[in-house]
Amino acid sequence: MSKKKRIVIALGGNALGNTLPEQMAAVKITARAIVDLIEEGCEVVVAHGNGPQVGMINNAMLALTHEDEKQPNTPLSVCVAMSQAYIGYDLQNALREELLNRGITDIPVATMITQVRVDENDPAFENPSKPIGRFLTKEQADEMAEKYNYIMKEDAGRGYRRVVASPKPQEIVEIGTIRNMVNAGELVIACGGGGIPVTLQGNHLKGASAVIDKDFASCLMAKNLDADFLIILTAVEKVAVNYGKPDEKWIDHMTVEEAKQYMEEGHFAPGSMLPKVQAAVDFAESKPGRQALITLLEKAKDGINGVTGTRISL
Repeated sequence: MSKKKRIVIALGGNALGNTLPEQMAAVKITARAIVDLIEEGCEVVVAHGNGPQVGMINNAMLALTHEDEKQPNTPLSVCVAMSQAYIGYDLQNALREELLNRGITDIPVATMITQVRVDENDPAFENPSKPIGRFLTKEQADEMAEKYNYIMKEDAGRGYRRVVASPKPQEIVEIGTIRNMVNAGELVIACGGGGIPVTLQGNHLKGASAVIDKDFASCLMAKNLDADFLIILTAVEKVAVNYGKPDEKWIDHMTVEEAKQYMEEGHFAPGSMLPKVQAAVDFAESKPGRQALITLLEKAKDGINGVTGTRISL
């Protein structure tokens, strides 16, 4: 029997919805696409974003401090942990149900609350740029900055938002447990929202006021698990150069060198497609035979079979 392809899937926000009811509906569709890959003979590990969810949790915790002055503010790292648990809860239940609906009874599903170590000296901490939470007036923003020492920035004329650092992931703390679970045949959900950002202080892991890009964390996890494929799911079927222009060109395959050239030429938007291509290149060049795929959620199965999507390899 041939060895199963090991795949790490990085789910984009569109796979999870923006509210609790939307998420419960979205994960059913997401589960079908993931179980399709399992039926194709793949061993799957799931990572996901948490943009809307962690913002919602952060706002709720903030509202609590306004209602009760004795309530301390909830650190962002704790909000990320909360988002991992509640997204994992919906996702693992949807996956379990979909597996059982197809008569697959031997694959347990579990969510791993995952900490990811970042470097406290990462330059990203000097220039926080990742907006989180709701838009505020200048007066509200000044109050937040004074009360909680938040860094607040004006956002394109729409108001003020808190900004935090987005450092690069250095180590997945629970990777040994994740690896054991995957090797035992479990379907594991890990590194949710890029992981809970922590810094190492002696033997103590201290939560950091940051968010980690889920594509970079997924890439690190895929390398650590010796995966064959990293699939980054997004809102488009393929990657394009000259996107939105008359000479727009959709790409089926890029070598690592071609992808690097396109990045240098500025074809991919920062904060959008650029980190996805960067993560894909990082994984594809990490070991011969490894490939990355960028495509739509519902096209993941076709992408693995070479029918669609943008594939990146050496």
